[in-house]
Amino acid sequence: MLTSLSRPHASPLDPRVRSLERKLYAYAGLEDFVLLYPLYALLFAEHGLTTAEISSLFAIWCVVGLLVEVPSGVWADTVSRKALMAIGPVLTACGFALWALTPSYAAYAAGFTLWAIGGSLRSGSMEALVHDELDRLGAAERYGRVMGRAAAVSMAATATATAAAAPALAFGGDTLIWGGSIAACLLCAAVGATLPEHRAAVHHRAKAERPGYAATLRDGLAEVRGSRPVRRAMVLAVVITSIWGVLDEYVPLLAASTGVATETVPLLVLVVWVGVTLGSLLVGPGERLTDRTVGALVAVAAAALAAGALSGSPAGFVLLGLAFGVFQLADVLADVRLQSAITGRSRATVTSLAGQGTNIASLLAYGAYAALSPHASHGAVFALLALPYLLVAAALGRSRAATASAPARQEAG
Repeated sequence: MLTSLSRPHASPLDPRVRSLERKLYAYAGLEDFVLLYPLYALLFAEHGLTTAEISSLFAIWCVVGLLVEVPSGVWADTVSRKALMAIGPVLTACGFALWALTPSYAAYAAGFTLWAIGGSLRSGSMEALVHDELDRLGAAERYGRVMGRAAAVSMAATATATAAAAPALAFGGDTLIWGGSIAACLLCAAVGATLPEHRAAVHHRAKAERPGYAATLRDGLAEVRGSRPVRRAMVLAVVITSIWGVLDEYVPLLAASTGVATETVPLLVLVVWVGVTLGSLLVGPGERLTDRTVGALVAVAAAALAAGALSGSPAGFVLLGLAFGVFQLADVLADVRLQSAITGRSRATVTSLAGQGTNIASLLAYGAYAALSPHASHGAVFALLALPYLLVAAALGRSRAATASAPARQEAG
């Protein structure tokens, strides 16, 4: 594992660390300050799309992400992580513009294609850039807290956009919703272009050429094959991330199924995202929990998810918020575990391989939701898709090792 033992230790107040954190938080916030989030599934439905057709759009999103995820990770390791992080939000903005200008199934599919490519360019690139920049500054132990806070900023931005969606829709109509979402993406791209990137210093390869595409991909695949900790961390990350990430897309439809007015739907979605934000902020304490404790929390969250979804009432969204908060905490802890296990130079590639696994699992979950939706309520489907988290809880419960802090994991590795 790359450590900071050979470098001066960076103070938490190091201006370079603080500058990186501020830019990362701005990027994360702008990326998810999208007024469309709580409304686009409803907008699709209003234009005549069925639940199955909406699910097929999500499936297109997953398939495109599946095809682009690993190549984008290799590009990030061979070209520039910062450049990919800047280009990604621009593609997403183009996708939203398509939805606004030509509302149709074809336009929605094209927009999801652009969104998926943009997301894949950022996926893997962000984690690798942040980890290696912190490591260069002797602050690798801050990775979990920094990414947890970035996730919290992201969720807070989502929550803020969700809360603002209803009044924005009432005040400015669809034009304000589309325009605000596109503007946030473009501002995100501008911030991404200012992020630091000093990968040669991180890997002590200042005078060496970066490996080519094929060599970088081989290095990443070799690390996955040869490292059991990397494989285990990847599997946990895939299962934990994919299920709740899929269910998140259906939360507005679950909210609408309770019978509330359309204007109230964003407020129920907001309750869920408040829980997710709190989960992100608890990463610091969460790193001190044992695997068994995390597993127990995941099991409780699965039960809360099922109970809240089956309640059929707005009050049940409090339970959904608690459940999603635990899943988000476990999600970030899984990423910390993965980044700590990676020892080679193809960090973005390995991270993107995990992202590809997440896309495959998400595609299966979207297919399951589409297949079940004609025969079961949204609440029942949510409850059924909570079951895989019991397997995650069992896997974590069997582990005898504590979920160590980042420095302890580096020392052990």
